[in-house]
Amino acid sequence: MSPFEQKDSLVGHKNTLVTLVRGPIVFADGSLNNEAVPALGLAYIAGYLRMKGYKVEILDAIAEDLNKAYPLKKYPGFSCQGLSPDKVISKIPKHSNVIAFSGMFSGEWPVLRDLITQTRELFPEALLVAGGEHITALSEYCLHDCSAIDVCVRGEGENTFYELLKAYLTTGSFLEVPGIAYLNKEGEYQQNGIKTPRIHDIDKLPWPYWPEGYLEKFWKAGKSYGAATERDMPFMLSRGCPFQCTFCSNLLMWNTKYQFRNLDDVMAEIKHYIDRYSITSIQLYDLTAIIKKTWALEFCQRMIDEGFKIKWSLPAGTRSEALDHEVLPLLKKSDCNYLVYAPESGSLRTLKKIKKRVKLDRLTESVLEAKRQGLVVRINLIVGFPHETWWDVIQTLLYGVKMSFRGVDEVPLFVFSPYPGTEIFDELLKDGKVKLNDDYFFKLTSLNSAYFSTNVEVFCENVSGRLLGLVRSTFIMLNYAIGYFLYPKRILRTIRNINSEAEAATVLEHRLKDLFNRKKSTDSVT
Repeated sequence: MSPFEQKDSLVGHKNTLVTLVRGPIVFADGSLNNEAVPALGLAYIAGYLRMKGYKVEILDAIAEDLNKAYPLKKYPGFSCQGLSPDKVISKIPKHSNVIAFSGMFSGEWPVLRDLITQTRELFPEALLVAGGEHITALSEYCLHDCSAIDVCVRGEGENTFYELLKAYLTTGSFLEVPGIAYLNKEGEYQQNGIKTPRIHDIDKLPWPYWPEGYLEKFWKAGKSYGAATERDMPFMLSRGCPFQCTFCSNLLMWNTKYQFRNLDDVMAEIKHYIDRYSITSIQLYDLTAIIKKTWALEFCQRMIDEGFKIKWSLPAGTRSEALDHEVLPLLKKSDCNYLVYAPESGSLRTLKKIKKRVKLDRLTESVLEAKRQGLVVRINLIVGFPHETWWDVIQTLLYGVKMSFRGVDEVPLFVFSPYPGTEIFDELLKDGKVKLNDDYFFKLTSLNSAYFSTNVEVFCENVSGRLLGLVRSTFIMLNYAIGYFLYPKRILRTIRNINSEAEAATVLEHRLKDLFNRKKSTDSVT
């Protein structure tokens, strides 16, 4: 239904049902990368809208059919995990007035677009909303590519979506709401505000709303973001990031406003989850969880003082400035079980070009101290940035190998992906080196999930994509070989963990378990 054809019967309606939808995971056939995790973003939005008096349902295609994978006949070479679009639509409550879709990952856009289009056919009167990082980065493109979408929510979603609903259900129009985008009657793109709005005080946000039985589905299937424990709880201590890395979409999605939560509220939420769900770990989904040393010390000490018998981890990656000889022992003492650093490159030239404000020698010192403290550590590296030469790539490879020799548990190597919403993407799009179409989106899906493919498209004139793909595969195997050869106890640990219900100590172990479970599920279906 067009926003310009609002029905009077809906205006002021007190019993509006808002259904929040997440589509299935899209992955390249043979992929190891399969992060089926609870939808924390939708849970936050659901909690906020419920606080405002709305009826909200979450329909998560991934949660509804975990470990069920099926090939995409329309898109050969790719598969989905979760409910098929037909089954998703069949589960949307028939009396839904507003249906909102989460569009986080650009590589999943073609499948999500098809899902939204099919939903419009069966819900011609509903208001269809889309939001998330992909939608924020490419609002105009998405609106033109998927005419079924009525309006896009850009950036941080809770308050903008609420204001959109309030305006729409009170006046019959949402056209003046800040932070949205839509097409006008003439089909022209309209965006309210250049910057995406941010919530001024995140401590006023309610805790995420988790529907009854929702989290248990992930725990039963052994799904988790990073290294897995039995009952991992997604969690956030902060929002935003004050840095401006050119390969990251943070600046467009969140801008540079960075906020910590009040620690009393954090501890109360953790205690609630322990009492309510018997959780065994919290996993931090923060963009950059640890920046301020005093805050990190206080958080760790509070975790110890509260006597929480749970683990906690930082699988999303963090910076090293605050992680020193004083903080890292407290991380270990407070049961941090998995720590990811994000140096991105071993080339000082690259670090400067991508605006990664990190001192590599300081980060290395922090990583090695973390290993001395007995933490399981991973560092993330990227090669193939547009400016890079083979010497830049070699410097990163040498840094990664050195860290493996020094005991770092995982050193994955990613090939640069020009994600929408980033400074580098904008430059490549302007220069005609990126063309927005389904082929481009699916390449984003396959680039860093099919790790052992040598059919790699790079956006760098100085390196060969095929050779870089071969280098990546060799590097990944070499680094795990070094780790298992120098630290043979890891071999027994990995065999035990992937063949039992034991916790996964690393992401590799977790992904291998996912792959085997998915294979078993597929075999049982066929």
